[in-house]
Amino acid sequence: MRVWAVANQKGGVGKTTTSIALAGLLADAGKRVVVLDLDPHGSMTSYFGYDPDSLEHSIFDLFQHEGNVPEGLPWQLLLSTSHERISLLPSSTVLATLERQSSGQNGLGLVVAKSLSQLWQDFDYAIIDSPPLLGVLMVNALAASQQLVIPVQTEFLAMKGLERMVSTLAMINRSRRQALPYTIVPTMFDRRTQASLSALKLLRSDYEANLCPAMIPIDTRLRDASRAGLTPSQFDPNSRAVLAYKVLLKHLLTLSNAAQVA
Repeated sequence: MRVWAVANQKGGVGKTTTSIALAGLLADAGKRVVVLDLDPHGSMTSYFGYDPDSLEHSIFDLFQHEGNVPEGLPWQLLLSTSHERISLLPSSTVLATLERQSSGQNGLGLVVAKSLSQLWQDFDYAIIDSPPLLGVLMVNALAASQQLVIPVQTEFLAMKGLERMVSTLAMINRSRRQALPYTIVPTMFDRRTQASLSALKLLRSDYEANLCPAMIPIDTRLRDASRAGLTPSQFDPNSRAVLAYKVLLKHLLTLSNAAQVA
């Protein structure tokens, strides 16, 4: 299994859309994918037609065992999605209480990694949709992953969120055996606006070595896919955004294959 986390310490930059788009493309290629919704807002869970306010069981259950994960529990929590090769570990709004409950408990930072170890042989990829706040949930996402994807909206304020995310990553890397590689993905790009062009220029100047070669454009087909509960590539495989996400996926696979060889 390869584990990718999608994270940024700023909301509204396209994390959930990016997570689902990548999962959809991998599933289209025949891969078995599990997606994890670690955001208490539950956007990914809602995307696939479930209500995070009313789910009786969710990924929150994994954190209720003092850092241990009972055998078989991750399997019990899996839900089906609109794609037969994508399974969902759903969020629930009760996840918002985890920070308060976790004070004084040791070992909670590795709950997701321990959970994925039980699913390791049954899925080819795990994609984690992370919350926009640094806390036990984001720490779990980063600790479990082998590759970090950072969507960044192409506008000035998003640059500040990126700076915080890179700073957080540097802190996390000090506790990892090897640094977590990351790829920055420009999202909501509109070449007609000066804001998008200026932001892209800044990204190329400051983060060229970690920048995805494609920009994800503003595309109403993404919103339509969300409304239908389908992955973007299920809804419209030839949309501008899906074509850009295909470039991102190819880039990530190249990085992953190079890392495995190394």
